[in-house]
Amino acid sequence: MQSTQPAFFKQGPKPLTRLLIFSALSFVLIVGDARFAMLGRVREQVSILLYPLQWLATAPFSAVRTTNDFFTKQTQLLAENRELHDAQLAAQAQAMQLTALEEENRHLRQLTATQASQPQATQLVEILYNGRDPFSAKLIVDRGDKQGVRSGQVAIDAKGVVGQVVRVQPLTSEVRLISDRNHMVPVEVARNQLRTVVYGMGRAQPLEIHNLAPNADIEPGDILRTSGIDGLYPAGLPVAKVIKVDRQATSFARIICVPLAEIDQHRFLLLLEPPAARPPYPAEAPASAPVAKKRGR
Repeated sequence: MQSTQPAFFKQGPKPLTRLLIFSALSFVLIVGDARFAMLGRVREQVSILLYPLQWLATAPFSAVRTTNDFFTKQTQLLAENRELHDAQLAAQAQAMQLTALEEENRHLRQLTATQASQPQATQLVEILYNGRDPFSAKLIVDRGDKQGVRSGQVAIDAKGVVGQVVRVQPLTSEVRLISDRNHMVPVEVARNQLRTVVYGMGRAQPLEIHNLAPNADIEPGDILRTSGIDGLYPAGLPVAKVIKVDRQATSFARIICVPLAEIDQHRFLLLLEPPAARPPYPAEAPASAPVAKKRGR
């Protein structure tokens, strides 16, 4: 009776034999794949089967890399956005400064043209600040006694009369605006030479003409200019424009005007030289006593 050995004790090829077989098989596969591309299709199929495992293995690293890239780009975008915003603000500030310089340059050209058109000498002054008294309309300019400014000089801009110098310090001067309550300017209507006086009503308030008869020949739109009869304001300077005439208010017409000068819009003014003192009138010669004729004897 033939004895059977349990399968558990069966032995296959020896390890050395297996090594030789698999080495030879590997060599054949390497040579065949290198020379004849025998395993190309097999490699493609295997890569398709292994792709999910490869994706699962690399997914955490890809997620970390993507998250880092997202936050890095987010930080870069925020920094670029901040830089662009700062550059925009700087450009806007430069544009506003350029606009202000262009406006100031235009005003200075107008003052230069006005200066050339004046028969008397003028002096360019810069406004430093408004007067501190809230109940008056005054300006402080940067020229004073040392620069030849004198009390009584008329201040004008390119459009008309601004005011008059009322106080002179060594380095600064005080200009009372025509809108001040204590200021009055003798004027005439340019259309018909009707003489009157225009009064200030306060800072940022219109001007008024008082004590003019209701039937006076003055209409809205009339231009008022200095009459020159006071000896302080040279004749012919534009002062104001009539905007309203109320002939029914009281026994006198109520006439509202607005200054032609752009009082609160610029930094520079022109000061006119004060008019020269008029020579005194010559005294009249006393009448000579009549000479008595001698009667002949």
